[in-house]
Amino acid sequence: MSWFLCYLAIGWCIRLGMIPVVLRRQLAPGASLAWLGIVFLHPYIGAILYLFLGESRLGPRRAERHASVTNRLRDPARHPERPRHETQPDVGQSVEPMTLQAEKIADLPVLAGNDVTFITDAGKFVDALIERIDAAKVSAHLLYYIFANDQPATRVCEALVAAAKRGVQCRLLADAVASRPFFGRGGLARGLRSSGVQVASALPVALVRRRFARMDLRNHRKLAVIDDKLAFCGSHNLCDPRYGGRRGNPWYDVTGRFAGPIVSELATVFAEDWFFETGEELELPSPQRLEPSGDIPMQAVPTGPLGPGHTYRRLLLAAIQCSRKELMLTTPYFIPDETTMLSLMMAADRGVKVTLIVPRVGDQIATALAGRAHFHELLDAGVSINLYKPGLLHAKTTTVDDAFALFGSANLDVRSFNLNFELSLLLYGSPVTNRLREIQKGFLRDSDPVEPAVWAKRPKWTQYADSAVSLLSPLL
Repeated sequence: MSWFLCYLAIGWCIRLGMIPVVLRRQLAPGASLAWLGIVFLHPYIGAILYLFLGESRLGPRRAERHASVTNRLRDPARHPERPRHETQPDVGQSVEPMTLQAEKIADLPVLAGNDVTFITDAGKFVDALIERIDAAKVSAHLLYYIFANDQPATRVCEALVAAAKRGVQCRLLADAVASRPFFGRGGLARGLRSSGVQVASALPVALVRRRFARMDLRNHRKLAVIDDKLAFCGSHNLCDPRYGGRRGNPWYDVTGRFAGPIVSELATVFAEDWFFETGEELELPSPQRLEPSGDIPMQAVPTGPLGPGHTYRRLLLAAIQCSRKELMLTTPYFIPDETTMLSLMMAADRGVKVTLIVPRVGDQIATALAGRAHFHELLDAGVSINLYKPGLLHAKTTTVDDAFALFGSANLDVRSFNLNFELSLLLYGSPVTNRLREIQKGFLRDSDPVEPAVWAKRPKWTQYADSAVSLLSPLL
């Protein structure tokens, strides 16, 4: 038999063998068809891609370790003083479905007595973080997806070094892939370690892992906890907002500075990720030890690829389904799955004013095209779509009626739905919801609305390009 015939025979064996492999996953039909289409188009490339990207798992050992960490640190028996199902936000309408869904996902309750200050300017965010690190007395814990080697990151590193010299326990956790230059030979990590700052990489990547666990499952969280009394959480990374001149820059983000009992839950999230990567167990603060700083009920919801019951997708769907009057969303990456699309259109069908704000120019061309392929369906259903002009709108915010807001690191895309480790906060009540909505309205004023009639008249080649790329939506 010639080499060419062997090549063809092996290719068909791969094609036929991959059918049960993909079907056993019980993915959404679109995702299954996308994978099978790639495999049948080119079996060798398709099989390799599936081995590295097709399985939404950490690998058996990592998954078991992460599950054991979270189950133990969030176990109510460890914190008998922690309230369970006691604090129900009084916001004028029932949000019990939202609170129960969030508790089911994260096993963390609603906590009252909190306050938040929203920060939209990247420079002011870095200044505020450094100010708190400079004032730290006990600990400064940072967890960021991107920790760069540029000027803002250098300033934060200098503050951490100074804090470590005066006896503050400083720990920094950054994603191994997104922050690769930071951990590289000329990166800032080496200097931090030599100065007494504990530095670790999140989800380090090995070329070959047992059973081919996914290499692109990333820790996408952005979190800083100072003295277990104050926390920063949102969408800012620790880098210059121009992101090295990437397409669509500068990036516009929102971070919240949080005070009150909710900080104990955010400290728990950091402790879980730190223990998972280093094996060092940190003492967890009790909510009862943190004095109330305001009157906002809040709920922390960390999500990740540990199973279908722990994903951001369920959290977002619950928020959409709770809407009755107005739903406003901002996201840099819009690649919805079929269920999310249907939920948004159903909200518009029942009279909810649905407003979506996305960047006019995205930093990832394929992602932007795939998202725009869905615009016509949403526009036909009555959803208002707006394109943000000043730069890449990187804020991930959702406001629902006057009832609650969803805020954090998760995008409205398949990666955040099912793959990344994300951190979101639910903020309950009209005052805080309207404060965040005012920020959203500022983004809206700097956006151009997409007119359905104009959108339908786009050049045919543009429509075909969007549709072609959208076939890969389940994989992006």
